[in-house]
Amino acid sequence: MADLIDGKALAAEVTGKVSQHAADLIASGITPGLAVVIVGEDPASQVYVASKSKRAKECGFHSVQHTLAEETSEDELVALVEALNADPAIHGILVQLPLPGHIDSGTIIQTIAPEKDVDGFHFINVGKLGTGELDTAFVPCTPAGAMLMLERVRGRDLSGLNAVVVGRSNIVGKPMANLLLAANATVTIAHSRTADLPALARTADILVAAVGRPEMIKGDWVKPGATVIDVGINRVPAPERGEGKSRLVGDVAFDEGAAIAGAITPVPGGVGPMTIAMLMANTLVSACRAAGRQPPAL
Repeated sequence: MADLIDGKALAAEVTGKVSQHAADLIASGITPGLAVVIVGEDPASQVYVASKSKRAKECGFHSVQHTLAEETSEDELVALVEALNADPAIHGILVQLPLPGHIDSGTIIQTIAPEKDVDGFHFINVGKLGTGELDTAFVPCTPAGAMLMLERVRGRDLSGLNAVVVGRSNIVGKPMANLLLAANATVTIAHSRTADLPALARTADILVAAVGRPEMIKGDWVKPGATVIDVGINRVPAPERGEGKSRLVGDVAFDEGAAIAGAITPVPGGVGPMTIAMLMANTLVSACRAAGRQPPAL
């Protein structure tokens, strides 16, 4: 049976360090500030935003939430982001996705000042990550958290290890591949057009599942002893719990995968908690940079 990589425990450790360093900053007169913007009333987005704002307050941050009506125009949202860019009390800006259909997400993301882009989606941060400038880039929170979990199992230097990332999204798959490359892994990005995906997955010492398809990756896709990072969070029906009930599952068939892998992340309680923890870490880093201080190693 695989070792479980406990995302809740590691996230608590990261946020504890963030809180400690934030307290030092606050004592010197600098309070890290995070602004979260949500447009519309998507229930899942409301939950995510509330948890991010709550965690920011727990870390001692100046936390601001802007909740805008569904009919808010793109120009109005751009104006708000530009105002936050200019606000010296705000070090991190997060616009919750998805946005309503009449607003172009790309336009909004590129409006965020790169030095306040704690989600790591601005082209400048994407380019820095892609060219190995990790010391000055903001790395997207989910892959950053996944790498920290991986470090606990495999260490920082992944030389000689084969990594397969299943999924090529801009939010997880591509940045995850770049982080693995920076750690000296040999990396393959796989996706829906990949020939014989199960065979390719079986070559992976490190298998990262980020496709958004419930339990797609079966146990016989996993190389014995591999480290499996399951980024997927999928809600599926659970009639055994009662009518209309559901449960969360990952992109990996967990019981099958855990029987073969050396280490695996659970869902829930794996990568999910790390995403919010790394958002707090990125906001702290931004505040340190703005104050001309060396960001702490987390």
